[in-house]
Amino acid sequence: MRLAVYGGSFDPPHVAHVLVAAYTLAVGEFDRLLVIPVFAHAFDKRLTPFEDRVAMCRLAFADLSRVEVSPIESRLGAPSRTLTTLEALKAEHPDAELGLVIGSDVLSAKDKWYRFDDVCRLAPPFVVGRSGHEHAGAFVGVTLPDISSTHVRALFASRTESAERELRRLVPGRVLEYARARRLYESMRAAPES
Repeated sequence: MRLAVYGGSFDPPHVAHVLVAAYTLAVGEFDRLLVIPVFAHAFDKRLTPFEDRVAMCRLAFADLSRVEVSPIESRLGAPSRTLTTLEALKAEHPDAELGLVIGSDVLSAKDKWYRFDDVCRLAPPFVVGRSGHEHAGAFVGVTLPDISSTHVRALFASRTESAERELRRLVPGRVLEYARARRLYESMRAAPES
């Protein structure tokens, strides 16, 4: 079994995240894709509660049948590290071939990762292009829309009519409804994270 591992803050998950998952399953020759929200960010970024981010991910990816949202990092301790998560997944799925789904923007910051070379050995990267971050390792011809969760959070907080219109184009409807009902981002200052 080939298992794609797609981690991130997902705070909140937006349409570019869903497009990454759909694209990865369409062309990456993976059998399944695990979406893994970070539990405790290694760089101490303030995040919306983990349970809310897991719930929003389940809503965002619900229409993709080979996608599963995994709360695995909640039982691995803090801080969350990709290598630790991959080792735990390999222990749970010893016969699986893992692949790590990352955007090309991540490659310019790989020196900040914990043991990035070991991460790549355990789960060779499946690199998806991100606008403004061209990289030779990215799959040619597909570039993700330039959407950041930071911008989405700012739109939630602004509460203007134009922000609402933009949110409906950038955030899956079920996620938008959940975040509004829980009032997750209405007063949040945008933390520097995408």
